[in-house]
Amino acid sequence: MSASRILCVDHDQSHNDALRALLAGLGHVAKTTVSPLRALELAAAEPFDVVVTHLAMTEMDSMEFCERLHGTQPDVPIVVLTGQGSMEAVVRALRAGAYDFLTKPVEPNLLAVCIARATAHRRLRMEVQQLRRVVSDRAAQDGLVGASPALEQVRDLVSRVARSDASVLICGETGTGKELVARALHSMSERKSRAFVAINCAAVPSNLLESELFGHVRGAFTDARSTRRGLFVAASGGTLFLDEIAEMALPMQTKLLRALQERTVRPVGSDSEVPYDARIVSATHRDLEAEVEAGRFRQDLYFRINVVSVTVPTLRERRADILALAELFLARATERSGKTGVSLSSEVAERLIDYDWPGNVRELENCIEGAVALARFTHLTIEDLPAKIRAYRSDRFVVAADEAHEIVPLETLEQRYIARVIKIVGGNKARAATLLGLDRRTLYRRLERYNVEN
Repeated sequence: MSASRILCVDHDQSHNDALRALLAGLGHVAKTTVSPLRALELAAAEPFDVVVTHLAMTEMDSMEFCERLHGTQPDVPIVVLTGQGSMEAVVRALRAGAYDFLTKPVEPNLLAVCIARATAHRRLRMEVQQLRRVVSDRAAQDGLVGASPALEQVRDLVSRVARSDASVLICGETGTGKELVARALHSMSERKSRAFVAINCAAVPSNLLESELFGHVRGAFTDARSTRRGLFVAASGGTLFLDEIAEMALPMQTKLLRALQERTVRPVGSDSEVPYDARIVSATHRDLEAEVEAGRFRQDLYFRINVVSVTVPTLRERRADILALAELFLARATERSGKTGVSLSSEVAERLIDYDWPGNVRELENCIEGAVALARFTHLTIEDLPAKIRAYRSDRFVVAADEAHEIVPLETLEQRYIARVIKIVGGNKARAATLLGLDRRTLYRRLERYNVEN
C-alpha cells in the first residue's frame, strides 16, 4: 500500500502526536494542527489524501469544520474520531460531509482499513472527474457518453455514415441507448438543422400507425375532423426515426416498404401521393434475420432499412463507461431533487462496475435516480441502491468454467485474474488497481513480473 498524506486535527496536541506515530507505523505521512482554522488553510494549500479530526474541538464546532472543509475540498475524505456514546453527533458529522468515523481508543487495524478505504474513495472520485473531463467534449458533440473501445467503435461507424443518406438499422438490447445513436447520426449529418422526428412503433395501435406515419385527410375516418400531415412529411429535410420497427404488423410493413421505395406517402383517405425527403433510421431489440425466417418481418423491407447496420453494445460490454454514465445521471438527479453535492462512494462505484445490468443504461439511470431519492448523506451508500444490486454477487472474477477443474499454481491464477480485471475495466490501470486492492506501483510490478501486456 502506498503512503497517504494525512492531516490530523485535534485540540489536544498529545492526541495529535499519538495519532501521527500510529499513522507513521502504518506507513503514512501525517501533519498535525490543534487549530481547525489552520487546518482549513493547510487543506487549501497542500494536497492531502485524508483529514482525520476529533469530534469535540474548542476553536470551531466540528460540524462547521466538516461543512467548510467539504465545501472547499469535496474530494478529501474526512474521518471523525469520537468517544463512546456520541452516535448522534457522528450522524450529524456524516451529514455535514464526513466520510467515516472511528471510536477512541483507535484500534490500529481499524485505522489502517479506514485510511485505505478513504484513500481509495478519493482516488476513485478523482479518476471519475478526470474521465468526465475527457468525455464531456465528445458527449456534448454526439450525446454518447463514454470512451470504452466498444463505444468508440459505434462512434466511429456513426461518424462515417452520418453524412450520407443511407438508411441505417440500429440493433441492440432494450435500454442500450439506440435513440441516442439515432440522434447522434442526425446531429452529425447535413440534415442537423432540420427536424429529428421519432416514433415508437410498438406504442401506437396498428389501426392508427398508418395515419401517424402517412397523415390523413379530413373525413378519412370518424375522428378525422381536419387534414393532418404524417411524420414522413413532418421529417422532410431531416431524419425520421422508426423505433421498435419489428413490432409493426405485416400489412403496415407492406405499406411502409412502398413508401420507402417510391419516396412518397399516400395519406389515409387521399387519392394522391405526397413526396417527402427524410432520412430513415430504424431500430429494434429483436434479431430481424430470425424474424424474417419466422415470417414475422418482410425480407424486402429488412434489406431496404438495413443498408448500414449499427449494433449498440450492452452496458456489460462497456464497463469502462459505467462510472462516467453514473456521474452524468447523478448530476441530473441531484439537480432535479435539489440534493446538491451528493457523490458516489467507492463501495457504490465498485458495486456499479461489478453488476451485470440486464436493463443496460436505462436501468443504471433508474438506479441512480432512486439512490439519490433515498440518500441520507453527502455520498451514496450501498444501502441506497436497489435490493437486487445490493444482493448481487458476481462470479466474474473467479476462474472461468473451462478452468474450473484445472489445477494451476496460485501465481498463474493471480496472473489470469489480474488480466481479466484489466480487460473488464477497458484497460484502465488505475481503476483495475482499485478493484484489486493494490496501489498502482504494485500493479505495474506484477504486470511486469507476469509479462501481462500493459
